[in-house]
Amino acid sequence: MSNYRTLDDIKVKGKRVLLRLDLNIPMNNGFIKDVTRIKRAAPTIVELSNNGAKIIIISHYGRPKKKPDPQLSLKTILEPLVKATGRQINFAHDCIGVAAENAVANLSEGEIVLLENLRFHNGEQTNDINFALNLAKLADIYVNDAFSVSHRAHASIKGVAHILPAFAGRLMEAELNALNCTLLGPVIVVIGGDKVSTKLNILINLVSQVEVLAIGGCMANTFLSANGVDIGKSLAEPELINMVYEIQAKAKAANCDILLAIDAIIADALVPDIKTKTVDILKIPSNKMILDIGPKTVDVITRRLERCKTLIWNGPLGAYEIKPFDKNTIALAKTVAEMTDRGQIISIAGGGNTMAALAEAKVIDRFSYVSTAGGAFLERLEGKELPGIIPLKAN
Repeated sequence: MSNYRTLDDIKVKGKRVLLRLDLNIPMNNGFIKDVTRIKRAAPTIVELSNNGAKIIIISHYGRPKKKPDPQLSLKTILEPLVKATGRQINFAHDCIGVAAENAVANLSEGEIVLLENLRFHNGEQTNDINFALNLAKLADIYVNDAFSVSHRAHASIKGVAHILPAFAGRLMEAELNALNCTLLGPVIVVIGGDKVSTKLNILINLVSQVEVLAIGGCMANTFLSANGVDIGKSLAEPELINMVYEIQAKAKAANCDILLAIDAIIADALVPDIKTKTVDILKIPSNKMILDIGPKTVDVITRRLERCKTLIWNGPLGAYEIKPFDKNTIALAKTVAEMTDRGQIISIAGGGNTMAALAEAKVIDRFSYVSTAGGAFLERLEGKELPGIIPLKAN
């Protein structure tokens, strides 16, 4: 990866290394759902430790509302981090100030400290220069191993990287290498998630670059509604219907086919093990919610997959975190894994929830590549320069 500075370009023995990770892993009712991001980060931590660095791990976790929230403390992540690395890791109750400075001062070569949630300070998300300087003064070197948040111009991603010598960690290196490849067409994108609003620009850009766009999750409800489908009491964003029309017009002009559900799994509410029914998409009762795509929709997507060379997948197609609404995301994941095994398709997936769904389906190792990133993954595939990547470029 000659275009970027990596761990191969530095000697870290005795150096204080500020290591930015993404430890924002999926949780459900206080329980960790998936530790893939932690496992992927472990090799960089272990390598730095073996080479005698003094490692200062920083990360965000969740969306605290402008003040510390005990439920969003990174201390929750300490045990799985220790397990993944096989190293003792200390914890500091702040990421800047006296607590952080004392924790760093006590580090010996090879030792590790995890600092508290960056987002407990407002300056993180606003890329406040003083907050970035307070982080930077803890270390001699900055290593970014958080590709998944490198599309965000935050203090720990962009600010610090312009203050300290900045390098890519091993996970970052792997992500950039995987996503720098030229995609073989035809390309199908499967995209899910809650809201059109969070992926609006990505959808607008993708339709001019790919042959097929299959949309699931709650965001599909807005498309269905815009096309005159009665979606019952399903979640949607009616204020974005005009944007849906724009996306559909751009897709038509670019000869990109948009696939929406032709059947759905419905229920009265989003609760575990509730009674469900599979119905035609044009027969959604007014008192029901669409909570997963149906089996006929999986078949339609599968038939289009068979005519494509590359799949890009971001976002579950139903409310996968609550059974039985994970059923058809898992069914499609297993189909893709089988096609990948046979060499029929190159399968690239990304995003925390997508990773968790693929892990649940036990196929994460059978995809061609699974990125830890969601938004950054899609923006990189679009060819965008990401704020966290630019400072890592070799001069």
